[in-house]
Amino acid sequence: MHLEYFKLIDRIVELDIGERRITVEAQVPRTNTIFEGHFPGYPIMPGVLLIEAMAQSSGWLLIALTKFERMPFLAAVKEAKMRSFVNPGDLLKIDVSLVHEGSGYAITQAKVRVNNELRCNATITFGVIPFPNPDLRGHMEAEAKRVGFPHEAIPTTSPISTDEPRQ
Repeated sequence: MHLEYFKLIDRIVELDIGERRITVEAQVPRTNTIFEGHFPGYPIMPGVLLIEAMAQSSGWLLIALTKFERMPFLAAVKEAKMRSFVNPGDLLKIDVSLVHEGSGYAITQAKVRVNNELRCNATITFGVIPFPNPDLRGHMEAEAKRVGFPHEAIPTTSPISTDEPRQ
């Protein structure tokens, strides 16, 4: 995790397009300035960052399901439950499955576990739109390589390129 850059996902462990699910891992850093204030003498991962980690994991699933043609943007978080603390140094396993998609929206169920113990979960809604510009798509392609997004799931030609007509 690189908290200061909001890069909360380290690697994709499993992506199953047919089952519409993904598993990712994220290593909570042992030290970070965020823990100085949350909380002094008893550092724990902020719940809002756990929700963001679930949202980012969900986003990678949605990007895969749309064949890297659409970008998900967080629209709503429902039923978020913090069940136990996440501590510095914990390895997070985040499992996400698609619940519903249609009309430009998608809903996922996400769970965060540490050592197979459920620490938090949420139902998350996204607006899903075509990539708004080539810069964002290029950034996401670079991030896809960093997290181990399956290379075969990234089309070789950009769907937002203006150089070639879409087929």
